[in-house]
Amino acid sequence: MAADKLEEKTERETKMVDVYVMGKHYKAPEGLTIQTALEYCGYNVIRGCGCRAGFCGACGTIYSFTYDLTIKYALACQKEIEQNMVIMQVPFFPSIEAIYDLGDLEPEEGKNRLLELYPNLITCFGCNNCTKTCPQDLLVMDFVSDALRGDYEKVYEKSFDCVMCGLCAARCPQGIQPYNIALAARRLRGSYLTPAPQHNLDRVKEIEEGKFDVELEALKKSSETELRRRYAEREIEPAL
Repeated sequence: MAADKLEEKTERETKMVDVYVMGKHYKAPEGLTIQTALEYCGYNVIRGCGCRAGFCGACGTIYSFTYDLTIKYALACQKEIEQNMVIMQVPFFPSIEAIYDLGDLEPEEGKNRLLELYPNLITCFGCNNCTKTCPQDLLVMDFVSDALRGDYEKVYEKSFDCVMCGLCAARCPQGIQPYNIALAARRLRGSYLTPAPQHNLDRVKEIEEGKFDVELEALKKSSETELRRRYAEREIEPAL
């Protein structure tokens, strides 16, 4: 009984918000994210739950309001609940990534590798639903257009912050998968168009020649305390 009274007192002191999760009404404290509110309401969030920091894209969510049925989109770990919010999670959108070997896709003049992997790219008619859907506010339709032209560098630049939530694909009437296309472009760019940094190549050569073998053996025999000390006192290269 005492616990019930304490809970009632807490709810009186905290502003509570009416939310509807998959049609069921709940009250949750103002200020919670959608993800935390789901857990407050008793949901054990296993799917659609990842880093909780807006990086992994696992918690794609659609929502509207009882007074406005316009569908909106967000990452559940980032968006705070609002009064009369109606919530439905979309933890996985069923799209199929093209199967490919990067070793067989070296860019060539006159060959658009992205169009080879995703031929329905050509069906994009510029509705811009993908951009409107993106919870990261990326210019999705822009990089889809760049992909259609085979401009891997621009796709890389414009899609760099994509978290692969799949919401753009969920809203495309043509079944295009912008996030998978952008991933392929970034892979192609990294594999073929980005110059290999010389300092990395030099270090790999030194490792192969055994330059660090003695030091590595000594580290293997060190105590945890010694390793922690050396890590804390290590020299850190200044940022360029």
